[in-house]
Amino acid sequence: MKNFPRMLFFLLGYILCIGDMASLNYLFVDAERLQSITDFEIEEQLNDINKSAANIIKTKDGDTCECIDFYKQPAFDHPSMKNHLFDYEMHRISSFKNSRTEQINHEKFGFLWENGVGCPLGTIPIQRVTKDELLRINSFSDKDKPQGSWNFTNYHQYSVDNAPHHHFAVARTKRREVKHYNGASMVITINDPLVKSSQFSSARMHIQIGEDYIQVGWTVNPKLYPDTKTRTFAFTKAGKNECYNSMCPVGIIMVRTDLFLGMARGPPDLRGSRQRSYDTYGLQKDKANGYWWLMFEGEQIGFWPAKLFQQSFANSIEWGGEVYSASMLSPQMGNGYFPLWDPEFDAHICNITIVDENFKIDNSVKNIETFSDDPRGYEVHDDLYSGLPVGHIIYYGGPGNI
Repeated sequence: MKNFPRMLFFLLGYILCIGDMASLNYLFVDAERLQSITDFEIEEQLNDINKSAANIIKTKDGDTCECIDFYKQPAFDHPSMKNHLFDYEMHRISSFKNSRTEQINHEKFGFLWENGVGCPLGTIPIQRVTKDELLRINSFSDKDKPQGSWNFTNYHQYSVDNAPHHHFAVARTKRREVKHYNGASMVITINDPLVKSSQFSSARMHIQIGEDYIQVGWTVNPKLYPDTKTRTFAFTKAGKNECYNSMCPVGIIMVRTDLFLGMARGPPDLRGSRQRSYDTYGLQKDKANGYWWLMFEGEQIGFWPAKLFQQSFANSIEWGGEVYSASMLSPQMGNGYFPLWDPEFDAHICNITIVDENFKIDNSVKNIETFSDDPRGYEVHDDLYSGLPVGHIIYYGGPGNI
């Protein structure tokens, strides 16, 4: 019983400190195409992104968005959505909502906006993208994009000269156990690792769907976003195409008038502080139509159509940190410290769940292994039986400099 006060404190902190969210959206274009992209093509991309704005609104953090017609999102240009009508006001998630029809609450995140509401009904907020920003994003190389940890091995197999630019500290489902997954979820601490230009540091959930994948979480990425703030993101790989957030045909289709991906998160979680900051994410496949739905704080905020991916189920899932550095020593991960197995001090991910092939939720998730490609810079610890009221929890992070 001596640990009861600590457990109670952590539970209260978790309940009280789940943060608000919203977001910014950017396009991903492989750098190999950069030299062939003309001014005309850049202008065409800008027109596709910044089209049919109903009005302009601002968040309380200073981000400026346009409200565009729901059906004029770039993702509706994908062939899988041609001649497809989706009623964004009423929709079904039969696999998680017991087949009952639910109406979107368009007022939950209104407090994030200067107007207290967000966009008008029938529109969704999208960040205005300038020509300079689009040119900067077009300069991304293939190695700049988020990746899964399964193609990487431990650091001792690499020399200093050919060490990979990506590093991971994750818990992941075991690939030797052949399973199919229809979703996953997590609660993550919000941190603000120190990151320089040409680097990123993310805390994310990665769902591998054959050769395709989706990542969701937060990232500090000054090449993607024009600052070093912690911001939400979603990344999609579908076939040969990749996309951040909702700004291109393989991106997520957003359904809310008061929320968008990429908005600054905060306040950051302070190590050893009694003030904890959390975000809650879920990726859930709809049993009826195969849509992959993104959930944030229990709300449905957007989806990917089933035909976007080459198969209908996920093979593997991982939770944890990923960092990238183009040339300099690697950045911090999580809160920048090696974990101590203590939720009051560590960057962590808790309430880890999966949805199995029968659409049943597994809260224990026992078929997990931990992986850090270079424990000199980053560590991860899995605690299935922590005794804390937050379910399955992992601790991760580190100072980097490798």
